[in-house]
Amino acid sequence: MNIYKSFLKKQILHYLCGSGVAVIAGGGLLIGTTLEISEAEYGRLVLNLCFSFVIMVFAELRQFKKHIEPVRLAFAEPEPSLEMLRSAYLRTHRLPMLAVKRIFGPHLFGLSVPSSLAAVWMIHSGLLHLPYMYIGLGLIGAVLIASMHALIEFYLTEAAIPVLVRHFREEALTRHKVDFSLEEHSYVSIGPKFLISCTLIGTFPLFLFSVMTQVRLGSLSGASMRSYWAWAGLVVMLGILFSMIAALLLTRSVQRPIQQLYEAMNEVKDGRLLQLQNHYSDEFSRLVAGFNMMTKGLEVRERQNRQMLDSLFTTLAVALDARDSYTAGHSVRVAEYSVIIGKLSGMRGQELDNLHKSALLHDIGKLGVRDSVLFKEGKLTDEEFDQIKSHPVLGVNILGQIEPQEKIAPYLGGVRSHHERYDGKGYPDGLSGDAIPLFGRIIAVADAYDAMTSDRPYRKGIAHEQALAILEKGRGTQWDPEFAALFLSYFGKICGSRGEGYPEKTG
Repeated sequence: MNIYKSFLKKQILHYLCGSGVAVIAGGGLLIGTTLEISEAEYGRLVLNLCFSFVIMVFAELRQFKKHIEPVRLAFAEPEPSLEMLRSAYLRTHRLPMLAVKRIFGPHLFGLSVPSSLAAVWMIHSGLLHLPYMYIGLGLIGAVLIASMHALIEFYLTEAAIPVLVRHFREEALTRHKVDFSLEEHSYVSIGPKFLISCTLIGTFPLFLFSVMTQVRLGSLSGASMRSYWAWAGLVVMLGILFSMIAALLLTRSVQRPIQQLYEAMNEVKDGRLLQLQNHYSDEFSRLVAGFNMMTKGLEVRERQNRQMLDSLFTTLAVALDARDSYTAGHSVRVAEYSVIIGKLSGMRGQELDNLHKSALLHDIGKLGVRDSVLFKEGKLTDEEFDQIKSHPVLGVNILGQIEPQEKIAPYLGGVRSHHERYDGKGYPDGLSGDAIPLFGRIIAVADAYDAMTSDRPYRKGIAHEQALAILEKGRGTQWDPEFAALFLSYFGKICGSRGEGYPEKTG
């Protein structure tokens, strides 16, 4: 609640100071130095101005109370709901624009309407000796002063709201695990903001000078008056033109680097860590340099994480193989053979890396199979063989405990389906042909070759040439014909029309 009270005091102080300067100092100074009337008439005008000022303050404070209500309620409630916090968060973002509406609503009309009516009555009653035209000029002056006041109030409010925005975001995160910064909220684009600000700053003195000069040259009439306003209008139009051109150029110079950074951040969000060309010569140069430093740091961290993850996968595979001296290095070799097949089939980059990791972990489910079954030297019973056949599903279940799930998902297909057969007679799902996941079809070839050429407790490994002959014989039935052919071509053991064009063995 202290945050809210501090914000409220600051807003009221800003408003009273701005209103006092704009209405009393600005309006009073202009009236006092422009109009040529008696001291008694000056006194009546000042009283009129003070009376209208009081009406304006009451009208605007009432409107301010309505605008700030969602914010007040969120602070008043000991345990605000998510919707209450969201409403306060969104309203806080709208407070600068609501401040502008207050200035042009109850502020302007609360001042100008009562003061104009009172001035008309005083002129009609003979208490004030001024032309009625001056009331119209006074209204124009009031609009000009209100415009500048609204501009100042907008930027003061914009500078004050970050503390509220941060509070509501932290409350939503702490109480409801929701991050408001990821949600859309209303904002004022830089383009209109700069355009309006520069135009007002550039033309306000010209407009005000033209109106006040008209009052000082009140004796002008007819052709002289038309000539004056033709000249004043030209000056004002040129001022507006130059102000708008300056605003557009300034907006472009600011929007360009912001848009570049925004697009680059979207690239980073999608995992592409790029470096921006830094061709700016102002504060944006430091911002771009900071962005490039950040992406370099992310690259280093991502490389370290990738190395750590690769080491972890290899360690898991080695730990699995260490259970049995006969299968030591099996998972690493299967991963190497799988990568060879993947490269020959045209895989590159992340897909090839995913294949490598999937192959490293293809037998992870054997951690759930009892040693007495896994290392049995004699013939397995049907029940024991069913336990062995369960290891692909057990592997998926084990990996399914790793978070986040979307990071481990690319490896699951190869782990589950590396014992499927191309003819549909494999396990655990009896898939066939291209219905078998891609990694499963590749790992199946690599796993079979290494299993055949490795010693087991119940048999010796067969010769390299014999294993390749079995792979050739099983193409299209047990193994995917394309991937088996690629593996055979690597060793130069396939020829004919199908073997033409395949890479030769590289080592």
